[in-house]
Amino acid sequence: MAEYAVLGAGSWGTALALVLARSGRDVRLWAHDPDMARAMSATGYNPRHLTDIPLPAAIRPESDLATSVATATTVLVAVPSHAFAATLQALAPVIAAGTPVIWATKGLDNAGGGLLHDVAAATLPDHPLAALSGPSFAGEVARGLPTAIVLACRDRAVGARLCSDFHDERFRVYPSDDLIGVGLGGAVKNILAIATGIADGLGFGANARSGLVTRGLAEVRRLGAALGADDRTLTGLAGLGDLMLTCTDDQSRNRRMGLALGRGESIDTATAGIGAVVEGIRTAVEVGELARRLGVQMPICAAVESIITTGQSPLSAAEALMERRPGAEFDDRPD
Repeated sequence: MAEYAVLGAGSWGTALALVLARSGRDVRLWAHDPDMARAMSATGYNPRHLTDIPLPAAIRPESDLATSVATATTVLVAVPSHAFAATLQALAPVIAAGTPVIWATKGLDNAGGGLLHDVAAATLPDHPLAALSGPSFAGEVARGLPTAIVLACRDRAVGARLCSDFHDERFRVYPSDDLIGVGLGGAVKNILAIATGIADGLGFGANARSGLVTRGLAEVRRLGAALGADDRTLTGLAGLGDLMLTCTDDQSRNRRMGLALGRGESIDTATAGIGAVVEGIRTAVEVGELARRLGVQMPICAAVESIITTGQSPLSAAEALMERRPGAEFDDRPD
């Protein structure tokens, strides 16, 4: 029987713990806050996230990391990107040798701005590694609504086994070996969701939204080509699929951030109203640095970065985008 340690009791970690429990897996759900773990044990509910969904007996809350992973056959990391490296560093001395590690974190490394699989490979060099990503809102997954995502693992045999651990009639998992593409799609889509939210907050309409999603995908594909991603990944579930989801549905925190910015709210006010980490704020800066380092032009992402870092107004950033000299739609080097 597979036993999972899920590290991170936020909405996504809790939702994935529910998927695993429904698939017959025993799960230890690690919360960084001991009070939160105690509340989950006492009440059978997560007190902060997905608060109306009962936790089955197969999910056992824990606050001690070593205890959480002691008997785990697989570890799933579901913490925000800014905590990813530190979580893996804490995990390294307590995880059993050779235990596979999956992450469901979306974003780039907070310190170096690189992709998360590079951080994982450097910190856990002797462990099979996998990334889980795709179009999936935690609330819908937790409620058992149909979802299709991707699990990327370069060891195909391990990847197939991990896919089977999650896969059921409500949660379809497609295998992949493209860690670069899966990681990149999950990171950049958050920036583009902010952009489309801004456009809608400014009242620009459906035409603008569609254009931003399509041209945003072109930016993801250009960066993917520079990093060696499989372009098919970026036009599949982990790329286009996740992009469509986060850009068009208000369950997306990043889209809601964009809506608030477009309506004139500050980042701090919008963050307080959302009440959770908005990954795209941090990722916009990290992707901007990465794109400049690689010489890849990403004007939509750069506009979001400018709004965040320089205080440029959303309207002036949108006007600057529209005033750019037109080029061919499929030019790989637009100016």
